[in-house]
Amino acid sequence: MATQLGAMNEHWIQRYSDILFAFLLVVVVIMFIIPLPTYMLDVFIAFNISLALTVLLVSIYTSEALEFSVFPSLLLFTTLFRLALNVSTTRLILGQADAGRIIFAFGDFVVGGNYVVGFIIFLILVVIQFIVITKGAERVAEVAARFTLDAMPGKQMSIDADLNAGLIDEKEARLERKKIRQEADFYGAMDGASKFVKGDAIAGIVITLINIVAGLIIGVGQRGMAIEDALQTYSLLTVGDGLVSQIPALLVATATGMVVTRSASDANLGRDLAGQLISHPKVLTIVAIILFFLGLNRGLPTIPFIFLAAIVGTLSFVIKPEEKARKKEETEEREEDGTPSPEAPSLKQEDYKELIRVDPIEMEVGYNLIPLVLPEQGGDFLERVTLIRRQVAMEMGMVIPPVRVLDNMQVDPNTYCIKLKGMEMARFRIMPNHYLAMAAGEIEEEIPGIEVTEPAFGMPARWIPEEKQEEAEIAGYTVVDPPSIMATHLTEVLKKHSSELLGRREVKDIIETFKEDYSAVVNELIPDHMTIGEIQKVLQFLLEENISIRDQVTILETLADWAPSTKDPVLLTEYVRQALARQITQQYQKDDVIHALTLAPGLEAELNESLQQTEQGSYINIDPVKAGQIIEKTVDKFNRLRQEGYQPVLLTSILLRFHLRRLLNRGKGQVPVLSYNEIDGQVEVRSLGVVSLDAD
Repeated sequence: MATQLGAMNEHWIQRYSDILFAFLLVVVVIMFIIPLPTYMLDVFIAFNISLALTVLLVSIYTSEALEFSVFPSLLLFTTLFRLALNVSTTRLILGQADAGRIIFAFGDFVVGGNYVVGFIIFLILVVIQFIVITKGAERVAEVAARFTLDAMPGKQMSIDADLNAGLIDEKEARLERKKIRQEADFYGAMDGASKFVKGDAIAGIVITLINIVAGLIIGVGQRGMAIEDALQTYSLLTVGDGLVSQIPALLVATATGMVVTRSASDANLGRDLAGQLISHPKVLTIVAIILFFLGLNRGLPTIPFIFLAAIVGTLSFVIKPEEKARKKEETEEREEDGTPSPEAPSLKQEDYKELIRVDPIEMEVGYNLIPLVLPEQGGDFLERVTLIRRQVAMEMGMVIPPVRVLDNMQVDPNTYCIKLKGMEMARFRIMPNHYLAMAAGEIEEEIPGIEVTEPAFGMPARWIPEEKQEEAEIAGYTVVDPPSIMATHLTEVLKKHSSELLGRREVKDIIETFKEDYSAVVNELIPDHMTIGEIQKVLQFLLEENISIRDQVTILETLADWAPSTKDPVLLTEYVRQALARQITQQYQKDDVIHALTLAPGLEAELNESLQQTEQGSYINIDPVKAGQIIEKTVDKFNRLRQEGYQPVLLTSILLRFHLRRLLNRGKGQVPVLSYNEIDGQVEVRSLGVVSLDAD
């Protein structure tokens, strides 16, 4: 019942909290204008003290600053409320010489009726608040705001890198970005709100002086009081009013300092102090010994030092067994986890994992290229990476692992580097404030620039200044900006090495997704006839030759048909290619025609006879000199036909196709090799020549 009642009260407070706060603000504004009776003023003064205590205790139990993010606004409200109380109490002191029982109690009981002592105590409180706490908190808030704002770009880039690396998802990235913005807003607001506390302390001094001087004038001039009586009456009331307002102000100022100096932790301030201040028994033992010898000194009082030495010494002996037990427990946990002890000059297990971890895809950029990457600085490359992964998935049928983009001080400031599994695959140097112009066709007018080779396709290009972009486009050049260069280069590298990025985990994910709709095919194939690794091999062979594996139905159904009769991944790949004949034909045809070269009959027969079958697979066993001649002749014919505007392929038998492609692609050019069974019957095949070792 009590739990339900508490929940109902909490729900009621949360529901009407906006109305209550608006009501309190209206009351504060009214206090500046309308005189308050003394009993109501006592209620508001008690509420002010209670609110200040609450704020102080909340700041103690707050583990990080953002848990009390409303504090800057609350600081403004409490300051405004205290000033409204000062106005109301001043009105009563000067008008009635009576400001309520609480102020009278502070003026009479707290300071013993001596207004001189009370005034000195009041000044001490103001000095502590204004010079020590407020000044320190203001400086800490200013520095914290500055460092938080300076660190924002680096934190944002770290979040984006973790997102691209797959360490966090989009939801976690949004939460982290939101937290960074909130931290910047909070410390910026605290930097301004700390000025309220400073102004409140100054206002307290001014109001106190006004009350004393004006009280003497009113008491003597209007009320006919003796100077001593007027000084006694108005000074006690003024000092009481100052203490009543400055004590809560001191509590709130202390809370301000605690909040802005609080670093993030999993515990509250009390536990952190107990855990860190008295966690070393040796330190407490030394302190106890020093206190004991100070107590033996004849010039110092013995009892206080001996008493404190006994307390600190007892505390050290109580903590020592607990400290030993804690260290023993930590050691056992490290031994179970395989983590080295802190005394050992070695890395933690997590550090080792981070050092040996190799990201599938990395893109390192020099520091001059960071503005092209960071969204906060206008860069859109990270968004392009997402589009690249989507594009490759649509074209190749596989999900590329997340791309980790990070800055590297060891890389040239204007250079980016693309790495696959820790090995550098490509790099290119960007010219700052330049565009890359490529001659896509006939050029009306040559634009001067710095000659380079375009990184993605190896085309001749030149760097031109930004102001020459429009002129180059009019002249017939294709002009691209640096982010487009980086994105295109990354796309081509990913396509070229897609087979290396297809691991067993990716294959398993593909099959699990496919199984949702075609469970019969998967259950027939796995695990009775093929393993994940064997399927991976076939898919990698397809990707090596730029064949999309998006048509999973055809691929897995073909494997299910032929896997019971053969386990050779090369032969299974050839069967799959035959099933994908329409897709492969469309990839190489032009106007429903495939232009092809063939091998001379004698040469093809010789290569077929040279095929050797081993336990590790089959290969072409041919003299290296003759192999070099075949490569040279074939590549030479292909290059001449390409210069004439053709896109030829080399046709051969199904058994020879795979090994011949492997042989030819050891050379400089990439020669597409197809078998006769992979050509769609509705497409015309035109022969452009025969590859022979005889002289042309």
